[in-house]
Amino acid sequence: MASSHRMSKTTGASPRKQARPKASAHRAQQQPQLDPTGPTALGFTRADFPPTTRADMDARGWDTCDFVYVCGDAYVDHPSFGAAIIVRLLEAHGYRVGVIAQPNWRDPVSVSVLGEPRLAFLVSAGNMDSMVNHYSVSKHRRRTDAYTPGGKAGARPDHAAAVYGNLIRRTYKETPIVLGGIEASLRRLAHYDYWSDKLKRSILLDSGADLISYGMGEHSIVEIADALAAGLPVEQITYIDGTVYRTRSLDEVYDYTLLPSWNELEADKLTYARSFAVQYDNMDPIRGGRLVEPYPHSVYVVQNPPAKPLTQAEFDTAYDLPYTRTYHPDYEAAGGVPALAEVKMSLISNRGCFGECSFCALTFHQGRIVQARSHESLIAEAKKICAEPDFKGYINDVGGPTANFRQPACKNQLKHGACLRKRCLWPHVCRSMNVDHSDYVALLRELRALPDVKKVFVRSGIRFDYALADTDDTFIRELCEHHVSGQLKVAPEHVSDAVLSVMGKPSRAVYDRFVEKYRAVNRELGKKQYLVPYLMSSHPGSTMKEAVELAEYVRDMGYMPEQVQDFYPTPSTMSTCMYYTGVDPRTMKPVYVPRSAHEKALQRALIQYRKPENYHLVVEALRKAGRTDLIGYGPKCLVRPVPPSNKRAAGKGGKKKAAARAMSPHKTGDATRAKRDTTR
Repeated sequence: MASSHRMSKTTGASPRKQARPKASAHRAQQQPQLDPTGPTALGFTRADFPPTTRADMDARGWDTCDFVYVCGDAYVDHPSFGAAIIVRLLEAHGYRVGVIAQPNWRDPVSVSVLGEPRLAFLVSAGNMDSMVNHYSVSKHRRRTDAYTPGGKAGARPDHAAAVYGNLIRRTYKETPIVLGGIEASLRRLAHYDYWSDKLKRSILLDSGADLISYGMGEHSIVEIADALAAGLPVEQITYIDGTVYRTRSLDEVYDYTLLPSWNELEADKLTYARSFAVQYDNMDPIRGGRLVEPYPHSVYVVQNPPAKPLTQAEFDTAYDLPYTRTYHPDYEAAGGVPALAEVKMSLISNRGCFGECSFCALTFHQGRIVQARSHESLIAEAKKICAEPDFKGYINDVGGPTANFRQPACKNQLKHGACLRKRCLWPHVCRSMNVDHSDYVALLRELRALPDVKKVFVRSGIRFDYALADTDDTFIRELCEHHVSGQLKVAPEHVSDAVLSVMGKPSRAVYDRFVEKYRAVNRELGKKQYLVPYLMSSHPGSTMKEAVELAEYVRDMGYMPEQVQDFYPTPSTMSTCMYYTGVDPRTMKPVYVPRSAHEKALQRALIQYRKPENYHLVVEALRKAGRTDLIGYGPKCLVRPVPPSNKRAAGKGGKKKAAARAMSPHKTGDATRAKRDTTR
């Protein structure tokens, strides 16, 4: 008791002793916990990754790199990331490759940290177009970036590939620069830029680069590397398929199609539409030709034919390289790179897509000829996934652009190429189509049989019209029985045949058939599993009439979909060309285009008409469409004649539920109804 005056009144501890735990806690907060599944925990060191600093080069005994890869993404050494594939592939061919990830584009020194490469700088904006990465379709800045450590936004510039190219050129006047990745690939010729709302030149001219490796670059990048290593000047590397170069003379350019000049494209949108149609027709690696786009001052941008598809052995090799399958140790303090979590437990089994949706860039980037990895390669990668410390028994996906495509559309594609001006699945499945799911079914069975695997999901998305065309129901049955957990996401995109025809999607009748098939199979299996449709608003061809038709479909489904996407005019898609020009470049016939932000808001609000905040937009849209019959109290009405009142919220389950009840004649608050089969 004599020492009680020295004790804290609240804890019984002395003030001095009480302060120590606080300091320890503060120090603990200052020392972030390392990711238990990160590179350090997995036993990797900097030596297991490509050099990112001069010290890394010194540790390897390198005076210089053969190539320096400058990328807008953080470096993740996993085959779902394009930078990793290119880096590891070049290493496999004996080249020394360093990586500068997300340099400070305001400081030229940031691209000099590894010194001048012996052969070339390789430049990519990353796995996404930097503008799509930065901005929503409404052009609002995104707050996060999944390809940056900790998900932090702002680590790369707008139009990153061009900015990086110019940054390098300011310091290294003569060193070759090769652009690659999806941003450069889709901007390789004149293109419409949604964010500035104008036509832009080939990115080759705006970046200071010498070459573009477009499409999937495994073939072209090795050929470029070998040519440079052999001492060939970059200006003489004009013969490689899958590349774009510039020249001031056409004297040595043979067998080409001359596109309209830049001045002609700028002057007339219809001229651009015709030029785009020619580009689209020449995207096939078998029958595609060389294209030349003239610019002022006797400058020509030459696009060589697309690179040939990978053989299965080449595809396997690209994915069997010695990846660490994790992010670089530099990012551990920030918590890693979020994008890795989305793909870490998934398998890429194919590339290319003969679905040819108008709004998709795959035709321009990966092409229509499907390539697939072998079962052996996929099983080997699955075993690596099973060995991950955070593997819980679930393979999250086995797919690619379209999960259930495992071979070319028909036997003629590998010999003659994809058909000119004919689509494989639209307006109906081609008679020559090889509809066969047996290889995919066998692959999924092998994966399910692995000892540590509890379930294998299919989440890439399937083409339901292709699945229906298979006379053997085994795939649909096993999909429902083994590879869906409650919900299957599919992409009808719309229900109006007028819009679907512009999109290149199957008719509503085909989707309805799939819905019935899916429900019937699940009934037979005794499962309660639902379809969740992805829907798109404001696509070219969608007037207010078609938007109301989609809203009525949503009403009849009995729930409000969350997966709604406004059409996003990304570079070099057929739909983006329609958006810019107002015509379908395949037919040159006019197409209605919802362009204003307000009209887009109206069409989106119709799909989500039950949201109280959308009430006034929905009423305005219905009036514009001449469909005031859908405003009222009847069972078919979308909204009531009076706006929802927040005053009714008290005592009725909260403001949101009460507002929703006031918004719609339907019982949107009924949990049973909300869980009901969304396909009804």
